[in-house]
Formats: sequence, structure tokens, C-alpha cells
Amino acid sequence: MTNVIACIDDSFLSEYVTKASVWAAIKMEAPLTLLHSLEKAPITSNNDLSGSIGFGSREYLLGELTELDEKRAKLALEQGKAILSDAQKHAQEAGTKDTALLQRHGDLVETLTDLEESTRLIVLGRCGGNNMNANTIGSHIERAARALHRPILITVGEFKAPTNFMIAYDGRETSDNAIARILKSPLLKGLTCHLVMAGENTEARRSKFENAKALLEAEGFDVTASLIAGDIYPVLTDYRQANNIELMVMGAYAHSKVKQFFVGSNTSKMIIESNIPLLILR
Repeated sequence: MTNVIACIDDSFLSEYVTKASVWAAIKMEAPLTLLHSLEKAPITSNNDLSGSIGFGSREYLLGELTELDEKRAKLALEQGKAILSDAQKHAQEAGTKDTALLQRHGDLVETLTDLEESTRLIVLGRCGGNNMNANTIGSHIERAARALHRPILITVGEFKAPTNFMIAYDGRETSDNAIARILKSPLLKGLTCHLVMAGENTEARRSKFENAKALLEAEGFDVTASLIAGDIYPVLTDYRQANNIELMVMGAYAHSKVKQFFVGSNTSKMIIESNIPLLILR
């Protein structure tokens, strides 16, 4: 696992994805790959037009439609190259030493799956394409979380390097795995850590919570730990706002439960409504 992969397209979020990936690559001292995936989208109608075009002009018009599709595909390819070139220039100016460009034809998630073995971190925008409604989850995020086993950094708007982060800890295996990943990675080193647990203050939960805090402190993190009574979503939201949290860190469910992780869950609400980046750890 070596590369940070930034998934960029022609949307307004690509600038923020590039900034976030540059920050991560520098922190992790990892090479950066800027990825643009040319996904096949329906441009012309799926209907068979041959029967609706008059005799004599049918062959000519169908040829024109085919040529138009080819021109559009060529323009999309050139646009992608221009987007990658601009992103590379920004990354180099920001201080990255090893930046590669990669343009692939086909589905983005399938491409990421092919690259997974050489990937340390994937950076995605919360919504893909030219969707100006930022408070939506792009389909790629859910699919990537189902298919991949690498951390995913989700940008939600203008990105600036965070000075602190909050771990949403619930004492389950996924949260412990998230803590273990944080301890091993240089990505969050030097940032103030807020460890937050919502719910009942039972002896078993408090013991796990204190153990997680001790592990983080032993690794050199400055930890503010808070075990707060209440439901997960409002507790995390209120804490994030009250303490000016700049990055949210959450553990995903096990692979078989990723669907539940996104649909109708508190985590889904956090991703949709958050105004700060989120780091999802598998």
C-alpha cells in the first residue's frame, strides 16, 4: 500500500479533493495519484431511431449521430487530460514531490478496486459530477465503501488542513479497528484528538473508552475524552459544533453491513449534513 488516490472529475468539488489529497500525501509522505475515470454515460437515446428517420436520409443521419458521439467522447477525453494537468500543477505548487496522472475508461469503483493493492488512502468528493447540491451522498461513496477496504477521505466543501479531529467511538470492533489504524498512520499525527462516546456510561463501555484514550495518548496524541449521555447523532453533532471540530473520523461497519452503514443510519446523517471532511476507516 503506497499511493494516495484523488478521484477528480469536472465538478466543483475536484478542487477540494485535490487540496485534501495533497495534504494527505504530504502528511503520509506518500506518492499521489490523480485519477480521472471516463465512465460511459448515455449521450443519445437508447431507442432505435432507424425506423423514425425517413427513407433516403436514414443512413446519413445515423452516421451523423455516431460521429457526434465519437466527437463527444474525444472531447471528454481531452477535458479529462486538462483537468488532470491543472490538478497536477496545483499539487506540485503545494509541495508534493511525486505526482502521477492516471486516466481510465470505465467505472470508477471498478478502477479503484483494480488499484486497491497499491492504495493507502482514497479521496472522494461527497457528490460526484456537476451536482450543485453538496448535501447528498454520491453513489460512488456507498459503492466504494462496500467494495474497498482502504480508508476513504470525503471532502464536503472548501478544504483546509485540519488542526484537530474527532473520533466517534462506540466500543465496537469497528471503532477499535479505527483506533488501530490511527495509531499506525502518520496522517493525523500532531493534530489535537477529541475522543467522543455517546450513550450509557456503563462500566464495560467506560473501560473500553479509557483503554482507547490510553492507546492514543501512548502514541503521543493530545486527547480530550468525553463520554456523553444521549443519542449518537445529536451528541456528535452538538460536540462538533461546540468544539469547532475540523475533521470527523468514523469506523465503518463490517463488509456485510455496509449497506446498513449508509442507509437509515446515524453515520449516513453525519455524511449528508456535515460541513467538515470525514475520514471513514475500514
